[in-house]
Amino acid sequence: MKKVVSGIVEFQKGSFKQHESLFSELANGQSPEVLFVTCADSRIDPNLVTQTQPGDLFICRNAGNIVPPHTRQAGGVTASIEYAVAVLGVKDIVICGHTDCGAMKGAMNLDAVAELPHVRDWLEHSRAAVEVARATPGKSSPHEELIRVTEENVLLQLQHLRTHPAVAAKIRNGEIGLHGWVYHIESGAVTCYEDSAAKFIPLEQRYAVLLSGQHAPIENLG
Repeated sequence: MKKVVSGIVEFQKGSFKQHESLFSELANGQSPEVLFVTCADSRIDPNLVTQTQPGDLFICRNAGNIVPPHTRQAGGVTASIEYAVAVLGVKDIVICGHTDCGAMKGAMNLDAVAELPHVRDWLEHSRAAVEVARATPGKSSPHEELIRVTEENVLLQLQHLRTHPAVAAKIRNGEIGLHGWVYHIESGAVTCYEDSAAKFIPLEQRYAVLLSGQHAPIENLG
């Protein structure tokens, strides 16, 4: 806790002063362009990985970067998505998984979390990803299987995202783009789902046109 409290003191003395005009502007509202849904894992820092500033990302975090299918029952993830899309008007939504994900390990072995009933119920939202990964032909190592489940989970949550009315309406009108990513902790690399190739590819390859400065149409993946 001392590290956290000391960090706030240093922030107020240093970074806050350096970006005081930005924080003054943000004090009156926000207009993020991207809804970033990622895992609650302590090793993931969305702003650090994307090199973005406060106000750039609307971030929603939970175990396993899960987006439950839309229902009439209110939930924090559902409410955050609805607000980001319908009120803030984000233009893109990223579902970002990561390597060595404890939630995905739990989803692959639900018996291991049997004594954590809320965790077990939550991870049921990833069950289809586990089944799809295990049904994929060919043998794989435990590491490769975990990566496969992580990727399939990102794609599954993108499918769930499409069931949310606010998102579905924006997709229908071509007003929002959906993106599936996996962050590789050890290397810092990010792989992204490419619909035409039906696989995850390096970020630089997936967004080559965007990075070149050329106009790229909104795409909906997953």
